[in-house]
Amino acid sequence: MSEVSSANFVEVCLADDLWMGEMQAFDVGKHKVIVINAEGQFHAYDGMCPHQSVQLIEGSFDDGVLMCRAHQWTFDACTGKGVNPSSHCLTRFPLRIDHGRVLVGDQPLETT
Repeated sequence: MSEVSSANFVEVCLADDLWMGEMQAFDVGKHKVIVINAEGQFHAYDGMCPHQSVQLIEGSFDDGVLMCRAHQWTFDACTGKGVNPSSHCLTRFPLRIDHGRVLVGDQPLETT
């Protein structure tokens, strides 16, 4: 994957506000994005499950795995790769931490 150079970054929260093992949803540009703190590492993904567009924030996040509430599809929180089923993955958004602020890009990363 490579970062989209044209992405505008939006501050969504402070790093201290999103504790390890937590997730929050944010509007970033025209996208609903979920930000996850997995073991102190922050990740941003499209907030909708790729299966039937259910909001992932309504699901659960436990032990590094994000689960959609509708049909229990599961995803690795650090990579976005599908656990069950393994054939699907989450769309990643660029994220950076700047002076304790969590910034998310308004365009998804391109997959290669």
